[in-house]
Amino acid sequence: MTVIEYRFIEPLDVLFLRGNKMFGDPGSFGESLLPPWPSIAAGALRSRMLADDGVDLTAFARGDVNHPTLGTPMQPGSFVITAFHLARHRKDGVLEALTAPPADLIVSEGRDGNPIVRVLTPTRLAGELMSSAPFALLPVLVEPERSKPANGYWLNESGWRKYLAGETPGVADLVKSGELWALDHRVGVGLDTATRRAADGRLFSMQAVAMKSGVGFLAAVTGAIPPNNGTVRLGGDGRAATIRSVSLDMPEPDYAAIARSRRCRLILSAPGIFPEGWKLPGTDQDGNFEFGEIRARITCAAVQRADIVSGWNLAKWQPKSAQRVAPAGSVYWLDEIEATPEALRKLAEKGLWSESCEDMQRRAEGFNCIMFAAY
Repeated sequence: MTVIEYRFIEPLDVLFLRGNKMFGDPGSFGESLLPPWPSIAAGALRSRMLADDGVDLTAFARGDVNHPTLGTPMQPGSFVITAFHLARHRKDGVLEALTAPPADLIVSEGRDGNPIVRVLTPTRLAGELMSSAPFALLPVLVEPERSKPANGYWLNESGWRKYLAGETPGVADLVKSGELWALDHRVGVGLDTATRRAADGRLFSMQAVAMKSGVGFLAAVTGAIPPNNGTVRLGGDGRAATIRSVSLDMPEPDYAAIARSRRCRLILSAPGIFPEGWKLPGTDQDGNFEFGEIRARITCAAVQRADIVSGWNLAKWQPKSAQRVAPAGSVYWLDEIEATPEALRKLAEKGLWSESCEDMQRRAEGFNCIMFAAY
């Protein structure tokens, strides 16, 4: 089993978690992205590791220094972010990871205003109904009456364990985002690049995220030992955050039961950078999925609207290429699985990257991470 190092990162200041939407023009509005991409943790931890080891950052950016675990900017080393979660300290002091509801988990408001949790069910439609869906089954929400979607909920650790076991989480397993952070709207001023002073008519507004006390991010790292404590610079603005080593028993599915039942759900726990957009790598036109030591047939998928990820390349001092991704939380139903429990665990730990690895930089930043769940 791969050795995983867990670090809890707690912001000490408000965060400006920019997504991929441009802003800065007069009157524009910058919306924060929550949860942020896992690359925010990769950048914070790797920068601190380089500083601790006394590496010349300019030389490292040029590729003149080959770090033992970080490698070089163009050829990353063994350091990999394998999971990235929102996390909080409960009232009893225990740290728990929080997960955004996957695409097949629907939270709605009942008539009494309380949330109701339901799941999408793979269903074969009647022959008279036409659809452009590529698979035989469609994810269908079965409910006795129409309801209004409810947003801003997260699954606590208990709810995530239930989900992985194929059970439906309850109301007690939900955490409202208002308990985790508050949004603080700030006004910015555009600068004149020549004079380095405020430019006329260049006011814009943006969201700042103020985390509640005890709320932060949980990063899982393999292939390196990140700092155990101290502070890091978080995000493009370099906001201060504390870092602390933690030991956790993270929820995981029953891989043996999944192998016996020969069916499961595959969930993207991070954005997926796939050659064909939303389609899992190793999937043919008939829905047959073959990746590493695992073979299966994809019967259904619940994939939300595509996202775009980019970022800022500090080594080259230029934007990273914008890439279309399948959003985190997308769900794929697998049937007729041919795999051992060890193969399933290995793929969950490694993520959807081939042995040659299509993009070493994005792999190190935590993209293409997955989880399996029973159904």
